[in-house]
Amino acid sequence: MLDAIGRVIYVGKAKRLRTRLLSYFRATYPDDKAARILHAAHDIQWEYVPSEFAAYLSELRQIHRHRPHFNLRLNQTRRAVFVKLSGGPAPRITSGAAIGADDLCCYGPFRSFSRTAEAVRTLADLLGLRDCAANMPIVFSGQGDLFDQTRRAACMRHDFGFCAGPCAGFVAEWDYRQRVETAIAFLEGRTIQPMDRVVAAMQGAAARSEYELAAKWREKFEQLEWLFGAIVRARTAVDLLTFVYRDPGTFGDDRAYLIRRGVVRATFPYPSTPIEHEAFRGVVADDVVKAEPAVGPLPTDCIDELLLIMAWFRGHPEAFRRTTPLAQWVQ
Repeated sequence: MLDAIGRVIYVGKAKRLRTRLLSYFRATYPDDKAARILHAAHDIQWEYVPSEFAAYLSELRQIHRHRPHFNLRLNQTRRAVFVKLSGGPAPRITSGAAIGADDLCCYGPFRSFSRTAEAVRTLADLLGLRDCAANMPIVFSGQGDLFDQTRRAACMRHDFGFCAGPCAGFVAEWDYRQRVETAIAFLEGRTIQPMDRVVAAMQGAAARSEYELAAKWREKFEQLEWLFGAIVRARTAVDLLTFVYRDPGTFGDDRAYLIRRGVVRATFPYPSTPIEHEAFRGVVADDVVKAEPAVGPLPTDCIDELLLIMAWFRGHPEAFRRTTPLAQWVQ
């Protein structure tokens, strides 16, 4: 749907185009969203794609390209949660479904919002990472005026020992950055230092016969243990989404999708002749030589496509039978 000056205001998909379009004209204005879309539309354009999978993928990419006004709710219906690391001089570690402009990298996806939030809170508390507003002024130690008045932290987390206090000059920049690097290494499975710290505190409390405190430290250990395991499982699930998928078209127009770590890298008509096979084999070989990091954050610009691919193969398990490993195409 386009407005009077040619801007895309809505993108949708339908198996039966005529039925879908008629539903817009039968909707009640202004109560129904369909009627409001039609009221704002000046022109309607459509294109045919060979399958339902192609329709999902095309819809998603067009929404990302045009950012239509009436598709704003697309990212608000996610059932997955991510661990996110923000930018800025004092990065924050948070969890959530939406990826903001301030988020530099994210890890996941995870299914449990509550358990992820609890584990992220424990990780931030252990490392002393802030969780205040993104626009909070940051003053590291050594950066303030010698004649400034005594500074106070903006919240009680510093007083409780849960935040290093980068808002009040209580921590050096290099020290805070080291804490952030430890969090990143944990999220990428390269260290278990936070868990070791919890185990040491739990053992110390038990040695002092402070069993209630030891039980609280055990809860923190279980939270971090769950997060560490969930990160490994999520990374494995993403890595398994690497193959060539043969998608049968409704009218015989089969397509070959080169999918790597949940992202469609290339799309071609499925090769049916020796020359077409060789051409597609070359495409796969060119993509395989591009190194992928063994560990690391997810590409923030491909989150929605990754979730789409995951949801498609979860809802259509028979589709896995039409996948082939990349190695079979480069032999």
